[in-house]
Amino acid sequence: MNYEKLVSLIKEKKSFLCVGLDSDPDKIPAFLNNYDDPVFEFNKRIIDATLPFTVAYKPNMAFYESSGSKGWMSLEKTMKYINGLNQAVFTIADAKRGDIGNSASRYAKAFYETLGFDAVTVSPYMGHDSVQPFLNYKDNWTIILALTSNKGSDDFQDLHQYDRNKRGEKLFETVIKKSLTWENSRQIMFVVGATKADMLGKIREIAPDSFFLVPGVGVQGGSLKDVSNAALNKDCGLLINASRSIIFASTDEKFDLAAAFEASKLQKEMEWLLKQKGII
Repeated sequence: MNYEKLVSLIKEKKSFLCVGLDSDPDKIPAFLNNYDDPVFEFNKRIIDATLPFTVAYKPNMAFYESSGSKGWMSLEKTMKYINGLNQAVFTIADAKRGDIGNSASRYAKAFYETLGFDAVTVSPYMGHDSVQPFLNYKDNWTIILALTSNKGSDDFQDLHQYDRNKRGEKLFETVIKKSLTWENSRQIMFVVGATKADMLGKIREIAPDSFFLVPGVGVQGGSLKDVSNAALNKDCGLLINASRSIIFASTDEKFDLAAAFEASKLQKEMEWLLKQKGII
């Protein structure tokens, strides 16, 4: 899905919600264990319930890879189901890959070709040649970790860099500015944590036309309104991810209805914010 199609999808659904499929086998409703593939059944019901309110789904690879081949099969079935829907949906592999050469190329092939994802999260720490294999896919998105919401992000991302003229900027700013000079940079998205809302305005100045993937709204305490006021641009330019607050809103047999209710609340707020900005 290219830039134009993503923007069109957001306007059509009046939403910029991304539902994170952090489908922990230990947390899904117990009755689903009676199914041959409990995780897939959980994902399918969550997708069916939240589809009217969301534009994107983001499976977190850790919750699938940790179950070995069984988890990988659940992921494959989930992606086949999403890609078989009769409406467009943006999909993100939350993989945080970071390697070079043939390894990076194979990661790109795995997520874009084999599994059919629209986007994958990557770590930029190894530099341009670790990201370029993903950027070679012109209609897919490369989502670069920029400023994350975890406590340890201060260890590196906030460190100041200085040039010979003593002009300083933080490492995450350098990452964003440098990556915007790379080929196919229009298809680059940046991860910026919702709990870093005070920095979003500055980041939007650095990358005025880029999309941001913003986790941390919901359980982690990030404010949808604050994030949107700081970072919405003329094309929206945001995907707001919510995971646990939606998919684990309930653990009883009507968990899907609870998920739909939580997703619908966010969508209604997003619609209002998009109208306020004049995007729809």
